[in-house]
Amino acid sequence: MGKRTTSRRLAMQALYQAEIANSTVEESLKNLFESEKFIAETIDFSEKLAKQAWTDRAESDKVITALSVDWPLERIGKVDRSILRLAISELKSGETPQSVVVNEAVELAKKYSSEEAAKFINGILGSHLRSR
Repeated sequence: MGKRTTSRRLAMQALYQAEIANSTVEESLKNLFESEKFIAETIDFSEKLAKQAWTDRAESDKVITALSVDWPLERIGKVDRSILRLAISELKSGETPQSVVVNEAVELAKKYSSEEAAKFINGILGSHLRSR
């Protein structure tokens, strides 16, 4: 698994953990980094992604709410919400090709949620990109 793929997974897990535990994303990242050894590049990129997505979450939630027709934000699973927040924030930064961000988000959903969630996430992100 690539460094950036691992970084995205860690960032998504940190976002999820921070929301579930009602803690900070920094605490969540610290917990994740203590559980396993990672190289500095992976740690740095996951911190950058998670902190930015956490900061952007209100803005990302507005995007998700506007695009998820008939699905209130509260009905979207926390894992799926974390993946969407991460992807929308990364797309906003413009540092990574859009297709890579969408593909990584879909793969995270397939691994940590469901095939249906992967389709839902792909649809939301696709709509978001078309509406920009």
